[in-house]
Amino acid sequence: MLDYLIENGLVVDGSGSAPFEAKVGIREGKIACVGRDAPAAANVIDAKGLVVSPGFIDTHTHSEFTLLADGRAEGKLSQGVTTEINGNCGLSAGPLYGEAAERRKADLEELGITERWSAMQEYFALLQHKGIAINYATLCGHGNIRASVMGYKALAPGKGELSEMKRLLAQALKDGARGFSTGLIYPPGVYSETEELIELAKVVAETLPLQGIYASHMRSEGDSLIEAIKEAVRIGKGAGVHTHISHIKTAGERNWHKIDQAVSLLEEARASGLSLTCDRYPYTASSTDLDTILPAWVYEGGAEEELRRLKDPKTVERIKAEIGPKDDTYWKGVSISSVVNPENRWMEGESLFDTAAKMGRRPLDALFEILIQERVRTGAIFFSMSEENLRRFISLPYAMIGSDSSVRSFTGPTCTGKPHPRGVGSFSRFIGRYVREEGLIDLPEAIRKITGLSAGTFRLAGRGLLKEGFSADVTVFDYNRIIDTATFRNPFQKSEGIAHVFVNGIQAVRDGEFTGMRSGRIL
Repeated sequence: MLDYLIENGLVVDGSGSAPFEAKVGIREGKIACVGRDAPAAANVIDAKGLVVSPGFIDTHTHSEFTLLADGRAEGKLSQGVTTEINGNCGLSAGPLYGEAAERRKADLEELGITERWSAMQEYFALLQHKGIAINYATLCGHGNIRASVMGYKALAPGKGELSEMKRLLAQALKDGARGFSTGLIYPPGVYSETEELIELAKVVAETLPLQGIYASHMRSEGDSLIEAIKEAVRIGKGAGVHTHISHIKTAGERNWHKIDQAVSLLEEARASGLSLTCDRYPYTASSTDLDTILPAWVYEGGAEEELRRLKDPKTVERIKAEIGPKDDTYWKGVSISSVVNPENRWMEGESLFDTAAKMGRRPLDALFEILIQERVRTGAIFFSMSEENLRRFISLPYAMIGSDSSVRSFTGPTCTGKPHPRGVGSFSRFIGRYVREEGLIDLPEAIRKITGLSAGTFRLAGRGLLKEGFSADVTVFDYNRIIDTATFRNPFQKSEGIAHVFVNGIQAVRDGEFTGMRSGRIL
């Protein structure tokens, strides 16, 4: 007997093939059958008028700590996500030694996490013990291994240091990491040279031949976008490893015209034999740390050194000169998403322009004051992208959807601040707005991008398709209703149209409501 039978639904199986009517049977965590006939079942779900698809795969997330703090993962389940790829932008759960571990203490304390670990395998054990509602896969962050070995110095690694970095990366890959990621605008990744990254990416090719991946938050997504794409391609070719460009974009209106050249470079790299993919979230605003406005040299040495520089009048004048003049439009396009000091909560959701006005400061002066008050732990949202370019990127046949967000729930320790709504709305927005309303691509292709293509790219064996023998990660949704409702002002709002979600054969969402089950696994 089946555990579940989903009948009368329209199956979109994740392969890109045309939809078809079929019954989908689930038994012992696996897809038992997909077809006209099926055995009897203990539980029957009538999916008449609904689409039955593989569970969605979020290819770019940052849930290392929020998922450990609260494993319910409601924000992702509410939009049909059953699996996340973590460890992006050079930051992963492990390894954590030396200055890398020291730097993460504040993040852990803020979320009430008392556990500590060093190696990736130790983290996996902690996460699985606590229980998670979705599947967790991860890359190993370059920032972790560099900071563990070298701290936050703006120096090239010596021979011994590079050897130790390689050792830590190889161990993380053997522990279960699926590749290597870089965050080349953040410390300490910002201090690395291309050759260092090639040498490390070679470890991926050697340890996980034909399986591993190099994913990069590139050195620039705006003024030096073209040069950054060329560097990513050079690293991929130099190491002989699959290359994945994270949250690809043309940031800043003065860079929007670079879309043609950017896409041409991607196409040329693929035509030359490089296995290359990318991801993007379906919004024109990005989100990261507020201090990314500052020149990279300001970060050197870690948070305490950064604060020291921000408090030194002569250094501040140098920083201001390098930032250069910014008009009111720029500051109105920067919104504060999170603060750590309770007395500054009023800033959350406000533009830096309006915040400065309320403080009686000029925006640039307010920036320094806020960073000092918040000990450089302020989150921000930047409105700087082109809607037309967004549509073109997400239409690329090798582009996936990645929320670029940590998992959050609608109550509890992760329900704080005014985070980017992409954490709750990316996948329902992609299908509801860009597929159903705008017809940018058809539904089978859209589902392939967020299931089969994603599973294939990140080597998630036995997932991403509704196919007999595959893991029963299943999302059932109303194609006529699915849409995001989360906004920048009110980001903690559930999507509409998600009816049922199964994770490894266990129902996590039933009739649009969370069941509280935690059947996710470490992949």
